Amino acid sequence: MLASKIYLAEVRLPMFSQKTIAMKKLLILFTFFLAAQASFAQADKAKIERERQQLQRELREIQENYNKVKGQQKATIGQVTILQNKMQVQTRYIGNINNEIRVLSDDIYLSNQELTRLQRQLDTLKSEYARSVVYSYKNNNSYDYINFIFSASNFNDALRRVAYLKSYRAYNEKKVETIQETKNLIEQRKQQLMGKTNQKKSALQNQQVQLNELESQKKEKDQVVAKLKSQANDLSKQIATKKKRDQQLRNQISAIIKREIAEAKRKEREEEARRVAAEKERAKANSNTGVAKNNSSNNTSTGSTSTLPAPKKGVAMPLNEKETSLAASFNANRGKLPWPVDNGYVSIPFGTYKLENLTMDNPCISISTPSAGVPVKSVFEGVVSGVTNTGEGMFVLIKHGNYFTGYTLASASVSKGQSVSTGQTVGRAAGADDGSGGQVDFYLMIGEKNVNPRPWLR
Repeated sequence: MLASKIYLAEVRLPMFSQKTIAMKKLLILFTFFLAAQASFAQADKAKIERERQQLQRELREIQENYNKVKGQQKATIGQVTILQNKMQVQTRYIGNINNEIRVLSDDIYLSNQELTRLQRQLDTLKSEYARSVVYSYKNNNSYDYINFIFSASNFNDALRRVAYLKSYRAYNEKKVETIQETKNLIEQRKQQLMGKTNQKKSALQNQQVQLNELESQKKEKDQVVAKLKSQANDLSKQIATKKKRDQQLRNQISAIIKREIAEAKRKEREEEARRVAAEKERAKANSNTGVAKNNSSNNTSTGSTSTLPAPKKGVAMPLNEKETSLAASFNANRGKLPWPVDNGYVSIPFGTYKLENLTMDNPCISISTPSAGVPVKSVFEGVVSGVTNTGEGMFVLIKHGNYFTGYTLASASVSKGQSVSTGQTVGRAAGADDGSGGQVDFYLMIGEKNVNPRPWLR
């Protein structure tokens, strides 16, 4: 009878083990899912942190520039531009914090889900182990176990029963170990959850601080705008001066590019004339030897092989083989070009933009630098098409096939016709109109058409 009781346990054990194995498989699958989610969350956090560092750097640079002009008695468009730009960066910074809060909220939700699952698993393990302990207590008699072994039908059966008793004991020991591991994991997840909750709390506090800062910036900008409006005559002069300067520079750029196009077309015409002359010389030579008449088909084939292809009509700027390759390389580097300065930010965007109630147009991007005189570098290899004096500084235009980049400078260190490499210094940054630091107007043209340079930079 006692032996039969133990035999009953032998029947139950495999079922019990299969359930445990199934739970472990579920645990592994769920852990894998959580690990994948954690991996994605970690990637998001790294991206958010990189963006935050960039935004904080921009905010510091903008504030440093604004501090230089903050106490000026006369308000300027430059001051409003700086404050407006700072508000835009501040808004992006708040958006960055919102993204962090979203990621942390997702993490907290998943952590709570995992804790609930682990607690249910722990309760199940404890319940199963309790039943096992009760059963062992009721049948804990050495004589019963010995009788169970010796009641075997043969020696091999006895060995199987000994192995069974050992596995049953090991199973119970493993169950205790699994319970302890689950307890440790629950405690670990609780600590992680507490850390994430504190991070979210800190992020929410930072969010409120930055929202207050944005409101403060808006009030400060409104004060400068009000002051600027009270100086209506000065404002009109500033706008008129900027528009006049922009138009003069546009005219100079257009003149340089038109000269480049005219020169390219002249070279193309000369090449065409040489090609036609060479054709005539070959035809004359063939006529004199009498070969042309007898082997007209062969000569036609030979002539077409050695003849240069006629240039395409309607091309705005004819390019030779080297220039075509350079233009293709420049185009392939869209979004990868280095900035023309080591440290700076876009203070005035390309195209139409609003400055309070004023609508302005910028044919380039204006890059503010920490100070005047910093090195300005070519963003790509090319040839200097022109170096001109604008009356307030220098302007360098560099040709990259049918692409052109332009740089406003205090002084230039290159000359017309000079080949330049990527990253080579072409001059020094001029001072900003309001004295807040340095400024470089960076132009990009495809032929004579101005395009936004920002998407081309890293």
